[in-house]
Amino acid sequence: NEVVHTMGENKILRRIRHPFITNLICAFTTNDRLCLVMECVNGGELFFHLNREKQFSEERTRFYTAEIACVIGYLHSKKVIYRDIKLENILLDRSGHIKLVDFGLCKINVPCGQTTATFCGTPQYIAPEILRMTSYTNAIDWWGTGVIMYECLLGRLPFADSKSQDGLFQKILHHEPTYPSSLSPVALDLIQRFLRKEPTERIGSSVEDVHEVERHPFFCNIPFRLYEEKKIQPLFRPQLDSDIDTRYFDAEFTNEPVCVTPPGSTDSINALGMSDDAFERFAFCLNNSNNIFKFI
Repeated sequence: NEVVHTMGENKILRRIRHPFITNLICAFTTNDRLCLVMECVNGGELFFHLNREKQFSEERTRFYTAEIACVIGYLHSKKVIYRDIKLENILLDRSGHIKLVDFGLCKINVPCGQTTATFCGTPQYIAPEILRMTSYTNAIDWWGTGVIMYECLLGRLPFADSKSQDGLFQKILHHEPTYPSSLSPVALDLIQRFLRKEPTERIGSSVEDVHEVERHPFFCNIPFRLYEEKKIQPLFRPQLDSDIDTRYFDAEFTNEPVCVTPPGSTDSINALGMSDDAFERFAFCLNNSNNIFKFI
């Protein structure tokens, strides 16, 4: 599965370019490894910042939600369902804009309104239609966006169960989140529209996709193209000393020894039983990417 996910991520990242998506710089194979060299984004995960600050203001949440919506809408326009939207997969660049990472679970060639059926995703963010084991559309990405918006404003997940995953899934399927009176009416309305259990009733589920989301009053009539052009300034800008400053990543991870996978000196790509030409088109190099090698 990891090989399939890596091959899929390579294929997707080669064909998409967006200001809120991490760039694939190059890709190559060795005798025992598939290697992807990615753009360095060191402003930290949105998960890290929310965990540290507990919750975000409505204005800051609006900024992140708008940028997330922009990139989800772009992927949908390219017939891609992301399928794993969560705080850990959203990084901040040094200016404070988002960068979406980890495209291993994406499903490609699914136009708006068409369906797929693979059960996948992160439990706390899985949409109800996936749990029902029915086919689903790209509307699952808008459900995940609603979960993130709820988290940003309230500092907790809308659906949680510390006892079991089955309990969590039952809450996603049959319960409604609790909403404090502190939420503004427009924020409450948008979250509820994102978290509609019936996907056809969910905001963004129509053929208009992101344009339906863009028109919601929560976004104050600010065109999403202004976010994509980075004309809307972030409310938070990471304070970084260099391009390799890691202060916004937990020391638990940055102190770990660097390990490559799969482990073992005798493992090889050939041992997977795949023909040599399966990896023939894996190699890739982005134009003008020579400067990346100063970090390698």
